[in-house]
Amino acid sequence: MAIRVLLVDDQPLLRTGFRMILEAEQDIAVVGEAGDGLQALDQVRALQPDVVLMDIRMPRMDGVEATRQISGPGRDGPAKVLVLTTFDLDEYVVEALRAGASGFLLKDAPAHELVQAIRVVAAGEAMLAPSITRRLLDKYAGHLPSGEEPVPDTLNTLTDREVEVLKLVARGLSNAEIAADLFVSETTVKTHVGHVLTKLGLRDRVQAAVYAYESGLVRPGTQ
Repeated sequence: MAIRVLLVDDQPLLRTGFRMILEAEQDIAVVGEAGDGLQALDQVRALQPDVVLMDIRMPRMDGVEATRQISGPGRDGPAKVLVLTTFDLDEYVVEALRAGASGFLLKDAPAHELVQAIRVVAAGEAMLAPSITRRLLDKYAGHLPSGEEPVPDTLNTLTDREVEVLKLVARGLSNAEIAADLFVSETTVKTHVGHVLTKLGLRDRVQAAVYAYESGLVRPGTQ
């Protein structure tokens, strides 16, 4: 089955370029386009895409609010949102991640990175460009709680090892890197990550990383 992609950007030329790149791949099908967030919501309901390639700055409804309505808390639809940004330190990217985006990509990324990003997000891996994601969270730490708030009760549902894994996920480590750090197998790490997501009611690794920052478990700038 081909990965069904919806393109959302207010610039028609960019949508055309993305479509040409993606339709050259046998395992990806562009099922629709939208020029703003409101159109995106209608298209998601009508077309049921697997991945929404979402611009942030658009008229009528921006990409952050559209992402929140597609992938935010309580949403259980199949669509995953991959956010597009012009700048690698766009302040809105943090808000998009908190709204439920599965990752982000620079608009000037090479074609092969766009294709790979679509595949990664569709597969549920979600933590795209983890080192950059962590840098964004560090950069915009002022948007996040100070860490002095009480620890959420949900964090107490995790075992000590699951807390360790969550911290490493928040630092941007891949499953292979976490396995090496903890001297366990990748399969064991995947199991722990799955337990963390289930217990905390999170959709993917990006949301887990944001949760770790917001709960104070990981402080911006720390290792």
